[in-house]
Amino acid sequence: MISPSEFVGQLFVVALLVVLGIFVVVVLLRSIRIVPQAYAGVVERLGRYHKTLQPGLNLLIPFIDRLRPLVDMREQVVSFPPQPVITEDNLVVSIDTVIYFQVTDARAATYEIANYLAGVEQLTVTTLRNVVGGLNLEEALTSRDNINGQLRVVLDEATGKWGLRVNRVELKAIDPPLSIQDSMEKQMRAERDRRAVILTAEGTKQSQILEAEGARQSAILKAEGDAKAQILRAEAEAEAIKTVFAAIHVGDPDPKLLAYQYLQTLPRLAEGASNKMWIIPSELTEALKGVSNGFGMGGGAARADGPRVDPVPPGATS
Repeated sequence: MISPSEFVGQLFVVALLVVLGIFVVVVLLRSIRIVPQAYAGVVERLGRYHKTLQPGLNLLIPFIDRLRPLVDMREQVVSFPPQPVITEDNLVVSIDTVIYFQVTDARAATYEIANYLAGVEQLTVTTLRNVVGGLNLEEALTSRDNINGQLRVVLDEATGKWGLRVNRVELKAIDPPLSIQDSMEKQMRAERDRRAVILTAEGTKQSQILEAEGARQSAILKAEGDAKAQILRAEAEAEAIKTVFAAIHVGDPDPKLLAYQYLQTLPRLAEGASNKMWIIPSELTEALKGVSNGFGMGGGAARADGPRVDPVPPGATS
């Protein structure tokens, strides 16, 4: 049988072992720290900065080293609410900004500033007012890239001592007052109407130019065609005359044949209702005289005993 004193002693030993085991477990838990990737941890030893923990397994001295909240080392995107800014021409515009920054030094981001997000926001607002305050409304609306570049340079230089790097600054929106927006819309509408009128006039002008050019080309082609046709007709007539002349020259016709051809041509002169006056060449008169003499000689031989009729000389009155 165990006496009460021995039982109490054994119970004390068991309790002591349990407490010791719990202490060992707590010590192990406090001495082992696992830091995730893209994070960094600042360790303080007896209240002072000791080191910065890198991602992975790290060992600390329990109850002496203290790990501060982990710092996110990834690039962060912060959108600030719209801020009223007065331009150089005394107009109040509302500007909405977005900043892309990254923590490069966990120690500086922890000890150099209490809240680096609030510091970046206030620094962005003041810098934005300084930059946009030197521009009028039109310059502010058309110079976003310039404003973004100036903001990034100023913010990056100012936040460098905080262990931050500002990568980009973007202006999401620049909203002028409603009255100015109405005036801008009217101006844009008038500009669009003016451009439409100019484009319409330019199109009409180009169409008229093309039509005139087409008419000119058509007239030129028509004149060239008429000229070529006249040349071809003249060449054909010349060739026909040459052919007829050559045939006449080869045939060597006598005056009787020529007189007969003249007589064959006379009916053609009478064609047409408007032919009231004939112009008879002298050659035709001479040819008819030859024909008349020929027929007269033939009549005298047939009637030797009859009266002789002399032909009427040309130009005489019968």
